[in-house]
Amino acid sequence: MYKKVPAAYLQNKVTGEIGNAAGIFYPTNTAEVVACIKDAASKQQKIITVGGYTGLTGATFAKQEEFLLCLKEMQQIIKLDEQTLTLTVEAGVTLQAIQDYLAPTPYFYAPDPGSKAATIGGTAATNAGGMRALKYGVTRDNIRGMEVVLADGSIVFVGGLNNKDSSGYDLKDLFIGSEGTLGVITQLQLKLRVKPATSRSLLIGFNNLTDLAPVVYQILASTITPAALEFFEKSGLKYAADFLKIPMPTMTGTAFLLLTVDGSNAECLNQIESLKKLLEEADITTFKIFTTQEANLIWQLRGAIVSGVEANSQQEPLDIVVPINQITDTIVYMKKLTETLGLDGVFFGHAGDGNIHACIMRQNLADTLWQERLATFLNQLYEKIAAIGGLPSAEHGIGLLKKKYFMKNLPPEKLGLMRQLKTALDPNAILNPNKIFD
Repeated sequence: MYKKVPAAYLQNKVTGEIGNAAGIFYPTNTAEVVACIKDAASKQQKIITVGGYTGLTGATFAKQEEFLLCLKEMQQIIKLDEQTLTLTVEAGVTLQAIQDYLAPTPYFYAPDPGSKAATIGGTAATNAGGMRALKYGVTRDNIRGMEVVLADGSIVFVGGLNNKDSSGYDLKDLFIGSEGTLGVITQLQLKLRVKPATSRSLLIGFNNLTDLAPVVYQILASTITPAALEFFEKSGLKYAADFLKIPMPTMTGTAFLLLTVDGSNAECLNQIESLKKLLEEADITTFKIFTTQEANLIWQLRGAIVSGVEANSQQEPLDIVVPINQITDTIVYMKKLTETLGLDGVFFGHAGDGNIHACIMRQNLADTLWQERLATFLNQLYEKIAAIGGLPSAEHGIGLLKKKYFMKNLPPEKLGLMRQLKTALDPNAILNPNKIFD
């Protein structure tokens, strides 16, 4: 049943650490997943479910001779139901395959996480977000129902096609974001939406980051409903431009908001006019409405910031989330902390929902010094985040890399409840053991 594990599945993508796994199995349908889990349960074998292996927290990293259950061969797009606006797919279908399938249709699947090679099951397991989450929600908000195989090999279907549900516990949302620790997601019903008639992207520049925050609050309190509202600094975008080998767009300022409005032509024009009025008293350096070609370029650059950083240095990827009114203060804190510790960092993220992304860069630091400084940075950062009501992850998950900080700063009653849920659904701890918490 099991095969030799490819080298790519044995390396932690972030740290470079090499792990070990006892074997890998590639099921092609749910029945084979059930057989694998029943076999593992009978032998008390530990199993880690993997897919595209694009995660950034070590959630699918094998360290203790676990067996890997790889769902990437479960690639069937089963049904497009135009009456309920639902697309039923197997868990191994990639985001790119879903986008390609829907391209000639009037519909789209809203979540748009960075890696299009990610499998849909993996994005559900981590509750992935992306740049359209402000208007359309994260993965959790765009799944109607799921087929899940439990730790004893039984199958349960959670959620469904009903648009309302006040009938008992919400089991669907329990499994979404559980990182494969409670069950194996094998099939999903995705919520589709009608594609907007048009969209326009705009860039707003500022002399410094703190000037950006009041404009974000004003936008969120207005009738403007951006499909995306991103922030970044010019220095971060330069990494992407160098990586993609394309010229930097002309932009005056150091910190920027990049937003997209969509809908009918009239709706887009009305929102742009509202934005212009809102900005009349703001201290901005740039206001540019992009053509379609220019918009494609700037969004390509925004999406490649992490790849650009990774091409330059080993880095620790962060995806913290804080209350929206704390976003710029938190970034200023992070910048000062990196400077104090002699670290470099690139900061960007989703301005509309408080989700800050950061790449803390190793550069030329020796391994011991890098580990010491990074540990100090993370300890102080996560304590600060907890103190202001923030959380260690908005969309990447906890996995292994954030587990220590998550457990340290999570109220004990919440951690205890999570452990009870794990024990109830996986009493022998065979599913992705020791991830999220011990």
